[in-house]
Amino acid sequence: MPATQQKAAPPKPLPFQWQFVAGAVAGVSEILTMYPLDVVKTRFQLQVGTGGADGYSSIGDCFKKIIKNEGFGTLYRGIIPPIMVEAPKRATKFAANEQYTILYRSILGEDVNKQGLSILTGVSAGITEAFLVVPFELVKIRLQDKANAGKYKGSLDALTKIVKAEGTLALFNGLEATLWRHASWNGGYFGCIQGVKNIIPEAETSNGNLARNFVAGAVGGTFATMLNTPFDVVKTRIQNQAKGSVLKYNWTLPGVAMVYREEGFRALYKGFVPKVLRLGPGGGILLVVFDTVSTLIRKHVLHENV
Repeated sequence: MPATQQKAAPPKPLPFQWQFVAGAVAGVSEILTMYPLDVVKTRFQLQVGTGGADGYSSIGDCFKKIIKNEGFGTLYRGIIPPIMVEAPKRATKFAANEQYTILYRSILGEDVNKQGLSILTGVSAGITEAFLVVPFELVKIRLQDKANAGKYKGSLDALTKIVKAEGTLALFNGLEATLWRHASWNGGYFGCIQGVKNIIPEAETSNGNLARNFVAGAVGGTFATMLNTPFDVVKTRIQNQAKGSVLKYNWTLPGVAMVYREEGFRALYKGFVPKVLRLGPGGGILLVVFDTVSTLIRKHVLHENV
């Protein structure tokens, strides 16, 4: 780059409603592509020990047994709740992150996004996101559990039966664990993205920048998954405890300690491989689709020069 050439200033954040749209499109694109891995992840997280003869020994074994014993459609069982919440969830993730970035930069007097600031805004966005997703996560997990295969006819039936049997507040079981899960994932994701972008220079072409964003998002998604999987394991178990059953897991950190004590360290990463296979590439898909849709909105709706 010539010494006299100035680096273009980053574009101003999109108005909130367009951040919402871009985040929604990104989220739905990711979940439609990667959802079967989420079902596999949940099955592993609910499996205590090896699960006996009906247990799953690997991702391939899990896919094979689900398709053979329960049908291919089971790989998409429970997708309606996440689809319903995916648009506001992912929109909240990106829109809240943008808004917190503006807020914290103003408070701290920062004029650039540093990695520490990205972690702070990511954690804040994750906490905001967690309050939104808890009921949808609970219904999804109940539907994904093999033991509940004949209990619920679908998402609405599951929601109705849970509320009737356990009360409306039961939909918020696992809120504290969800806060841990989303705060750690978003903080790791956005912080890592900023770190990778600081290392990899901007490309000269749009395709090059798409590749850069995918790498940053995939690395961010992988690192964030490493951070939050123990919280996710405990959250899954908390939310699968129906009223009337023995409530073995209550709070997140004691739950993490219990899983470690009873099942060992590896149990804290049950479902990690399908989870990281989803959220590593999924994190790249999220960032690429979000940036692509944002660019299209700037160009064709807001008529900005991009």
